[in-house]
Amino acid sequence: MIPVVCLAGPTGSGKTAAALTLAKALNGEIINADSRQVYADFPLVTAQPTPEERAGAPHHLYGFLSTDKKISAGRWVEMAAAKADEVVRSGKIPILTGGTGLYFQALLRGITNIPPIDPVISARLAARLEKSDAPALHRELAAADPDYAARIHSNDRQRILRALEVVEATGRPFSWWHKNAMTPPRCKGPLFVINTDLNRLKPRLARRIDQMLANGALEEAKKAFDRCNDPAAPGWSGIGAAEILACLHGRIDLAGCRDLWLKNTRAYAKRQLTWFRAQPEALLIAPEKVLPALAVAASATTAEARCQPRPTLQAKNTFLDEHHLDAFAVFS
Repeated sequence: MIPVVCLAGPTGSGKTAAALTLAKALNGEIINADSRQVYADFPLVTAQPTPEERAGAPHHLYGFLSTDKKISAGRWVEMAAAKADEVVRSGKIPILTGGTGLYFQALLRGITNIPPIDPVISARLAARLEKSDAPALHRELAAADPDYAARIHSNDRQRILRALEVVEATGRPFSWWHKNAMTPPRCKGPLFVINTDLNRLKPRLARRIDQMLANGALEEAKKAFDRCNDPAAPGWSGIGAAEILACLHGRIDLAGCRDLWLKNTRAYAKRQLTWFRAQPEALLIAPEKVLPALAVAASATTAEARCQPRPTLQAKNTFLDEHHLDAFAVFS
């Protein structure tokens, strides 16, 4: 398996800056692990790294997909693993960062080996989705697969459709396949999670959305709609894009767009925190300890790679315990 370092956390928790710090310390390269930041038309709305941030270290798999295309977790794993292998072969350390829990799960544990779905089923459900709103089908999914429905947003058309087609085609919930039919993992390594408090995160999210709007989020969406005017396209289903599209179409005003965007973002952050905290391999780090922890991590990684003794942990103010440092043995 390919050795990697993973840095995850809820939206707005500071992953981009932390990953850049870690990349500089480790001579690493950053690989995107966020399902929304793959879209080329929404660098601002999806908070992709800025040109200045990208100049600090090589970044991969950001903004390469058109709005009308979708990408599965399986396809992302193939691309991310290939890029990680390329980075390792160049003598550097791949650092995967993002907020899509399914991506990290697929990369580190394997991906569901679901049988091919009959195109007729997919087409029929897609037609239903066109005639009905996404929340209605989300409620249907909640009845058939409450575990998976609780993990996704009620407007996430792509994931709702995928889960429903799997239920209909296989007779088993989508969540069952995630637990019982996994392929071998492609990568191994530590999964650090920025474990922030939701109440602390909320004002940060509000400021970020206000800054996005001030920096031209509406204009970005207008240009995106000129290139893809299908509101059902996968790229429009993400939080931020969906609310702005409703504003552009006159269904809500700008203030309503901002409030709904913030409400949906907070709800998404809550789901992310719940999911990451439940992962057995997650190494939780408090926000105020992220940079000191990553400094210790960088030292540990370098020591393992050079077959040197790992750094001594202090009895007090320890940011990473022995379990955290053991994770870096993948680089030895």
